Amino acid sequence: MLHTPATLATPDTLAHTRTRPLHWLATATAMAAVIAAAGLVQPATGSPAATEAPAAKGPQATAPDAAAATYPLDCKGAPQAVTATAQGDLDGDGRPETVAAVRCDAGSGTPPHALYVLTQDHAEASRPRVVATLLDTPQRQTATELTVRDRTVTASLLGYSGPEVPRCCPDKKQLAKWRWSDGKFRQELTDSAARSV
Repeated sequence: MLHTPATLATPDTLAHTRTRPLHWLATATAMAAVIAAAGLVQPATGSPAATEAPAAKGPQATAPDAAAATYPLDCKGAPQAVTATAQGDLDGDGRPETVAAVRCDAGSGTPPHALYVLTQDHAEASRPRVVATLLDTPQRQTATELTVRDRTVTASLLGYSGPEVPRCCPDKKQLAKWRWSDGKFRQELTDSAARSV
């Protein structure tokens, strides 16, 4: 005797197996989530060099150490003191120079500053040397706010309006700038109208 198998499918029972756009959208979303998650997980045995920034080509030049230089400043037996420094490439050769504000460490009053530009030869054991004097002590000024920016040295210079002003208390302030030009440093953009401090 013939009979119809109980597992025979009818159109109503296969409705859930038809693909519709909603099914494709859900599948694509799930696959995208899996791929994104896989991209965030890195293998533990990966090469660290692959994720690091490339190394710089060769050693970077360092600015001369102001404490290692010998300065042409006569302090009559008193020690010299480097009170401020600023670094930057002043002549455009790719190697930084150091500008040092140096004065005698007299212990009282306000000894005047000298501003020196230091450079250092390429040899590894070479010492920094003075290549220019921007401000000398006979000018009787104190340098503050020393900076190097855009190949220009800038300093605020404190001075005295007359010989009767005590050496402890400068009463004039002037802005001075120096720039390397035609093989030497030229003072420029100086505020010649000194203001009272």
